[in-house]
Amino acid sequence: MAVIVVDVEADGPIPSVYSRVCFGAIVVEPGLNRTFYGKTKPISPEWLPDALAVSGFSREQHEKFGDPEKVMGDFHDWIIQVGASRSTFVSDNLAFDWQWINWYFHFYLGTNPFGFSGRRIGDLYAGLTRDFSAASAWKKLRQTRHSHNPVDDARGNAEALLQIGSLFDKFPFK
Repeated sequence: MAVIVVDVEADGPIPSVYSRVCFGAIVVEPGLNRTFYGKTKPISPEWLPDALAVSGFSREQHEKFGDPEKVMGDFHDWIIQVGASRSTFVSDNLAFDWQWINWYFHFYLGTNPFGFSGRRIGDLYAGLTRDFSAASAWKKLRQTRHSHNPVDDARGNAEALLQIGSLFDKFPFK
């Protein structure tokens, strides 16, 4: 089993009406060497300039990105290669990131190799510390600056997970 942190940048709040711009993924393991970066061209004429600006790309750049079906196929293959037949999706903002990855997988490939569940880092940390209000305190454990480059953001989140995991006996990533 692989634990994979995923981060998504998009040009609006919901899939199909708007488009995903790019996403990054990293396997949570010492070294944090196995990463994936995907950039997908728009699937909709709708986009919000402020949302797109977060990614650092212009609309013209976004329009030149990869075919979503191909990128999702490559991501699917990468997940299988790094995680055998079972991987766990983990994210800083599960409600946002999951909807984009799940929708694109199902729309373009008819399946999602992560299945139908994921984990939110803040909820995990709040539960482990037994402090509901600590749901964002874990962010101080990131070493890589949160820059909205999705691979960097996934890396920072994975760094935090490795630190959290070092405190407990039964975490799958140490």
